[in-house]
Amino acid sequence: MSGKRSAGLLLFRTSDGHDGAEVLIGHMGGPFWAGRDSAAWSIPKGEYELDETPEAAARREFTEELGLPVPDGELIPLGEARQPSGKVVTVWALEADLDPALADFGMFTMEWPRGSGVQQEFPEIDQVAWCTPENAHERLVTGQRVFLERLARHLEDRRG
Repeated sequence: MSGKRSAGLLLFRTSDGHDGAEVLIGHMGGPFWAGRDSAAWSIPKGEYELDETPEAAARREFTEELGLPVPDGELIPLGEARQPSGKVVTVWALEADLDPALADFGMFTMEWPRGSGVQQEFPEIDQVAWCTPENAHERLVTGQRVFLERLARHLEDRRG
């Protein structure tokens, strides 16, 4: 079982003209995810070591992956969830709005095609989009869908 940990931020926005909320998720970059939509999106997040707090890692990863500062606002803890890989992911929700067109995606390097010895750069996330929770549920990797449910409960409690 993996001892890896990740942390991320799930932005959401609400409006009077929209029934419910929308969440901002990112399509994972790289050749494995190209052309896939279902279960190929993620909450902006990334790994961290023991010398960094999960909140600091979530903020750092958001900025690294989207090339944008974390919007101002109160972080709402959505807790942890163990992923099928064994990695533990911690997520906070943040009510904020941003324009996905402003994103400047961070890059990573990997050998591609595998076994070729050729190193290529790919974006960590290659697009971000606002989605209804229903649409995001279909698009998110399975292990992260629990955070949508937790956000929905928080919004229900807030409405009273």
